[in-house]
Amino acid sequence: MKKQFLFFSLVLASLAVAAQSVNTAKLDSLFQRIDENHQGMGSISIFKNGKEVYQNTFGYANIEAEMPADALTKYRIGSISKTFTAVIIMQLIDEKQLTLATKLDKFFPLLPNADKITIHQLLGHRSGLYNYTDNPEYGQWCYEPQSREQMLLRVKEGGVVFGPDEKAEYSNTNYLLLSYIAEEITGQRYDVLLQQRIAKPCGLLNTYFGGATNSDRNEAFSYARATRWELMPETSTSAAMGAGGVVSTPADLNRFMICLFTGTLISDSARQQMVDIRDGYGLGLFTYPFFERQAFGHTGGIDGFQAMAAYFPDDEVFVAYTTNAVSMPRNDILIGALSIFFGKDYQLPVFSAALTLPPEKLDRYTGIYSSDDIPLKITISREDSTLMAQATGQPAFPLTATGEHQFGFVPAGIVMRFNPEANEMTLMQSGGVYTFQRE
Repeated sequence: MKKQFLFFSLVLASLAVAAQSVNTAKLDSLFQRIDENHQGMGSISIFKNGKEVYQNTFGYANIEAEMPADALTKYRIGSISKTFTAVIIMQLIDEKQLTLATKLDKFFPLLPNADKITIHQLLGHRSGLYNYTDNPEYGQWCYEPQSREQMLLRVKEGGVVFGPDEKAEYSNTNYLLLSYIAEEITGQRYDVLLQQRIAKPCGLLNTYFGGATNSDRNEAFSYARATRWELMPETSTSAAMGAGGVVSTPADLNRFMICLFTGTLISDSARQQMVDIRDGYGLGLFTYPFFERQAFGHTGGIDGFQAMAAYFPDDEVFVAYTTNAVSMPRNDILIGALSIFFGKDYQLPVFSAALTLPPEKLDRYTGIYSSDDIPLKITISREDSTLMAQATGQPAFPLTATGEHQFGFVPAGIVMRFNPEANEMTLMQSGGVYTFQRE
């Protein structure tokens, strides 16, 4: 549910290299190396012309129970849920139960700017409503069940950060509200809408609105790595709704995208509106470059889960990746997998041993850090040979040494650089740089 970024960072190339056949052996070697070097756990599926041509699953769905993941293991897909929600909304528009111009005040008149914000602006992240997951107190309540009334009150209290349609800025609040609006119009819960309107017509047997993770249903838990994989806390899907509460498999995500782009779910005109990109945003979709190719899709992240689903229209290729444990960045894994699949030059990664520091060196960084830039404190502590970080009201997470005085937490894209002599720590995340002082 975190703000999404392009998962391919390569510069567009001028020469296309068509894949003549799938290099299964090299793809298998890539994921074997990732698995053997504890760089991640997850599952990938690639479809070509409507048929699955590659699949690989590695790691565990439940480490504690020693339960390996398989092709039918379900993962939380985070913000890819937004694409499902957008489709439901576009179906309601096709059915003339709603329009893109409908105002928010028809459903929730007490919310900020409700008389100005349209459905179109919610879909395209142009409402200006504050992103509720950015609230410093989010980590204090997101792991407990939340009612609609509680969530709407938080949206109301969050206010706005800009006027409707002034610009585009990612906000989970938009899709939280869209899922509630779909419920209001139909009189049905979001989980029922998802099943009746998308899963059933597309034959998605492993896609549904999630709840508490259940190994008996072959659902994956998520993990973060310090010296070993550690179980991550679990966000209540009632706090995510249609912004991030769906679970699925990579194959089902590909089937969903096939349904979306072949006219099974919505009209051609509705789909064209979804792929109309303005200021980097479509309606529940983004575009992603990979060399000379262009894909439509969405990425997702919630707790220790990350996911991606994308469609390359010129090649009729669909790719989906779900992971419940991240050490090697998802971007790098996908660049590797797609380079191999499309027949581009790619050297398999070589992993060096993780940096290990003795306890006395780790102790140099411990303490409570505060900043004038962010209204929260970060406590740095040590558990045995692992440095831990914990922001106000949020669970602790392990830090991995990546260089001199530098540590990271890959699942959240966090880098912390310490200056112990100056009692200072610099935090870098999502392009932001924030200075903290040790109290």
